[in-house]
Amino acid sequence: MSSRNPGTAFDLEWVSRVRVNTQAVLKRAQSIQGQKLPKKQWQSAWLLKAVTCIDLTTLSGDDTPSNVHRLCMKAIQPVRHDLLRKMDMHDKGISTAAVCVYPSRVADAVRSLKAAHSSIPVASVATGFPAGQTPLESRLQEVRSAVNDGATEIDIVINRMLALTGQWEAMFNEIRLFREACGDAHMKTILAVGELETLSNVYKASMVAMMAGSDFIKTSTGKEAVNATYPVAIVMLRAIRDYFLCTGHKIYHEVTGQYAAHHELPMA
Repeated sequence: MSSRNPGTAFDLEWVSRVRVNTQAVLKRAQSIQGQKLPKKQWQSAWLLKAVTCIDLTTLSGDDTPSNVHRLCMKAIQPVRHDLLRKMDMHDKGISTAAVCVYPSRVADAVRSLKAAHSSIPVASVATGFPAGQTPLESRLQEVRSAVNDGATEIDIVINRMLALTGQWEAMFNEIRLFREACGDAHMKTILAVGELETLSNVYKASMVAMMAGSDFIKTSTGKEAVNATYPVAIVMLRAIRDYFLCTGHKIYHEVTGQYAAHHELPMA
């Protein structure tokens, strides 16, 4: 697990002066998509690495203790043993990065993983996921409940209304309260980029989330019409780099698509 981001004071001047050059971002995204993909054993190595970065997730209305248990068993052994043996990776402890569930299912996941003698962490969505439109105290209580039941990572969602209306300090204050409610649990902030309208808003939301103490920032809930895209990822990574260069605090980036993976921004 990564070290914590303590956050900073809210800097309205930094947020206000942001302007994203959309054409430059789109050009950069196009060049990345044109790069050659690794093949053969290198492709296998990167796919295995991706598996170890996944938060294996179930967020369904019909979640039960039994399907959460099956999810946990899949997280412990996400790749067939015979395939791992062929790659000589059968004894390397390949598992997913975490299991992610709703707050009401955290105790089930913790119990299943403990019974299997697994140290895979349990993450929980909270704060009115996916819309974030419930009252603030309800959202805070969700965080506290998940932490009390054993979640070591909390995935919060921002209040998009605050971002869309430019109420950045109010958004900072809300996220700061969520950070305090997390206690020792890491906090991942989901930006729901498909609902932020502009790349400038994506950058500003990323920066405010980091100022407020987010340990991870994530593109989307997976429930929006548009989730992760190359341009959005580039803008978020640029915000992470700028925050690191200014504060020295390292933040992690996660994308939502067919799978979700943690990516540490290379500083070299």
